[in-house]
Amino acid sequence: MKLSSLLMFVLMLFAAAPASAEYGDVVINNYSDAAGMRPVVFPHWFHRVRFRCKVCHGDLGFQFKAGGNDINMLKIIDGQFCGACHNGEIAWSVENCNICHSGKPNLPTQVHESTLQRLTPPAPPASAVSTAARP
Repeated sequence: MKLSSLLMFVLMLFAAAPASAEYGDVVINNYSDAAGMRPVVFPHWFHRVRFRCKVCHGDLGFQFKAGGNDINMLKIIDGQFCGACHNGEIAWSVENCNICHSGKPNLPTQVHESTLQRLTPPAPPASAVSTAARP
């Protein structure tokens, strides 16, 4: 068994069970739940120790806001966003769904345990806003 095949096998074993997000991970769930997939858990710091911010946020066009990017699988397959590196040459390809789609179902799109989330109160539910606005 080649080393790359062994590595992929080990990664698939770890990715098989739903994972919870760790501090600083970006949860991407704009379309996943609706498509019957688990949310993507993007390990930001794992990538950050290997690349400067400008690689993804400048060269690849990722916005600096969780949920600010219209990422979908067609764009990734076309080489946009994650697909610029996850093309089977630089990093694994899209055929290994469970490696990226590893979050627990219904995790909202967010930067997990962001300091900003702890400092700002959550937005009130839409029903509370519409009720409060009535005269």
